[in-house]
Amino acid sequence: MRNPPFRRRKLSLTSLIDVIFLLLLFFMLSSTLSQFEEVDLATAGQGQTATSDTRPIFVQLREDSLRVNAREVPLEGLAEALAALTEGEARALVSTGAEVTAQRLTDLLLALRGIPGLSVQVLVPS
Repeated sequence: MRNPPFRRRKLSLTSLIDVIFLLLLFFMLSSTLSQFEEVDLATAGQGQTATSDTRPIFVQLREDSLRVNAREVPLEGLAEALAALTEGEARALVSTGAEVTAQRLTDLLLALRGIPGLSVQVLVPS
């Protein structure tokens, strides 16, 4: 008996589409769907100072503490502490320690951004 001649079967794309769908589903479920917050930063040239008759508010940010005009304040109570010091327009000078993370500084800047009439300047060591 002779074997019938070898014939190639047609390639089915159904299994390829299934694999692509499973990969798409995997990447969609494993990705992060959180929205990142943006913080607007403005830079000032060296030697430029704001001419204002109000005294600036000095904010010290450290790895485990936050001080407003040398008084310890929790991050959640920052708005109340600054409300007592600001009358209309105010300026806050933020000083950070070397150990402060970028996330902690961003959390502080987001909290300060919610206070109306407050301009913020971040001091960097030279």
